Amino acid sequence: MQYRRFGRTQIQMPVFSCGGMRYQFKWQDVPASQIPRNNQKNLEATIRRAIEVGINHIETARGYGTSEYQLGRILPSLPREELIVQTKINPSDNTREFQQKFEQSLKNLRLDYVDLLAIHGINDAESLQQSVRPSGCVEVVQKLQAQGKVRFLGFSTHGPTDIILQAIATDLFDYVNLHWYYINQNNWAAIAAATRHDMGVFIISPSDKGGKLYQPPQKLVDLCNPFSPIVFNNLFCLSHSQVHTLSIGAARPQDFDEHLKTLALLEHADEILPPILARLEQAAITSLGESWAKTWHVGLPKHSETPGDVNIPVILWLRNLAIAYDMVDYAKMRYNLLGSGGSWFPGANAANINQLDLQHCLRNSPHAEKIPAILQEAHQLLGGAAIQRLSKQ
Repeated sequence: MQYRRFGRTQIQMPVFSCGGMRYQFKWQDVPASQIPRNNQKNLEATIRRAIEVGINHIETARGYGTSEYQLGRILPSLPREELIVQTKINPSDNTREFQQKFEQSLKNLRLDYVDLLAIHGINDAESLQQSVRPSGCVEVVQKLQAQGKVRFLGFSTHGPTDIILQAIATDLFDYVNLHWYYINQNNWAAIAAATRHDMGVFIISPSDKGGKLYQPPQKLVDLCNPFSPIVFNNLFCLSHSQVHTLSIGAARPQDFDEHLKTLALLEHADEILPPILARLEQAAITSLGESWAKTWHVGLPKHSETPGDVNIPVILWLRNLAIAYDMVDYAKMRYNLLGSGGSWFPGANAANINQLDLQHCLRNSPHAEKIPAILQEAHQLLGGAAIQRLSKQ
């Protein structure tokens, strides 16, 4: 394993982290008696495998159902001083409720303290204000830090870059969990800002939200050859020193194996990546046309500025991935979250696009005239039954 300094925390963070939202029994709390023995044995084997290969950062959340409780059955048997344990609590206007959730997390984990506590889901102005206002969630955590129950405070986010930048600018947080990987590089400005503030940078779900890379289409496999899409994406992310760790949402012990192939290649990333990046870019140009591939994103409105709350940038992005790289399954999965993803995946899909006048909101786009038809095409390609976030299933 390789390790990187996790910003001002000074923690030596493994470049891969063991995320805790895939191996738990349920997304809701259930009595311990309902947790199958085989499920618990698999979780414990997964954690032991992580430790065995040097992944000592174990990450979970109060919102991950039975994950914390199940981890609490194994964590006390491991050397505490060798572990980096992170949990996450959703922000709330009710700070008493926020603190109670944290205390429940600590009880579930059977620990006296956590190394990292993230405010989970600073996705919009409301959740940011709930966190940083006087007597808000941050102040609660600061008191927990004084009590020795939390070492470092961070935040996780699925929100737009401007919200992330506002949160970073407060200088209240030691680290950030955010999305950034090859197919979605929008948050680079936030990573750069985090670096200026000497914050740790944790990349959320690079293999799942980063493209369902564990089930890649053949075209993507061919473009990333001779490496798997997982290894390519890991190399892409970790070739940037500003990135400190990537989450592996392991569901079983062997799920680490493909990722571990990345380690021996890291020092050669500057040689390995350019030809693959060139192939990926050319495939997009060939499939989409050069003008569209390079400028489709220019001048697009936010979903909040669009009639019907339609999330035009996300819809066009997903359509591009489906056409350029055959990532249809991934694009459908994300597209059908629109309308039910809340602040975690906001905006509506294009089901009613032919009833909306988009002329004004598209006035700054060089492709304004053709985008309405492209949105209709995207809905025909990707539309299906609405999908709920995992935590709501």
